[in-house]
Amino acid sequence: MQRKRREIPVCGWKAVAAVFDRHPGAVVRLFFDEPTGRRAGEWCKYLAREKRIYRQVTPAELAKVAGTVHHGGIVAITARPEPPELTRAEVEDWAHERRPLVVLDRVANHHNLGALVRTAAYFGVPAIVYGHHREQALATEATYRIAEGGMEHIELREVASLPEFLRAIRAQYLVIGAALQGEPLENVRVVKTGPKARPVALVLGNEEHGLAPEVLAACEHNVLIPGGGAIESLNVAAAGAILMHWFFGKR
Repeated sequence: MQRKRREIPVCGWKAVAAVFDRHPGAVVRLFFDEPTGRRAGEWCKYLAREKRIYRQVTPAELAKVAGTVHHGGIVAITARPEPPELTRAEVEDWAHERRPLVVLDRVANHHNLGALVRTAAYFGVPAIVYGHHREQALATEATYRIAEGGMEHIELREVASLPEFLRAIRAQYLVIGAALQGEPLENVRVVKTGPKARPVALVLGNEEHGLAPEVLAACEHNVLIPGGGAIESLNVAAAGAILMHWFFGKR
């Protein structure tokens, strides 16, 4: 069954460059202002060969195409298929390669999603998995722009039930949730070598409410990033960056 495709504008030089580097076939139209167009010659040649539209436009037209004034002088309109259903084989392959995972529970802000994607791509995470929920942010123009090319390196996968998914992968993954009522980060021990070693699946929750109780219960460990006490918690993107460095950057 062919997956539905939707058009998403990708803005900014780094993000557009990543699309042309990894998924050039996704670009259906390209628009740019005069200064940026001088750098886009090879992309224009590719689009000409593929008989696709590319055009220099005014700043006002570019903002209209992008849907934002934060377009960085260039916008690629891309056709993106909806994320496919996550398969057991994918999870097993990632675990066999000892690749970490990031799991999201109702992260609602598109900018936070983009920031988490960028950090996950930096640390070599192959996929971000999220539960089916009306509050969960999906990839938009803002997500691609904030990710600065990271979206081209990350597989997005949706699962029907996050608690069921987390319980199912515990044979292959050490499932760790970020929570205000968790253990101090430095107290959680991760076995990195030997027959009992499992890669980490890091679970991050909603900006306002954190992890849902049933998601918390499905995690093996819940961790807290100790702070000075003046502020109760970190933004989820900031917390995610710290935790990804702690668990994934020290491999």
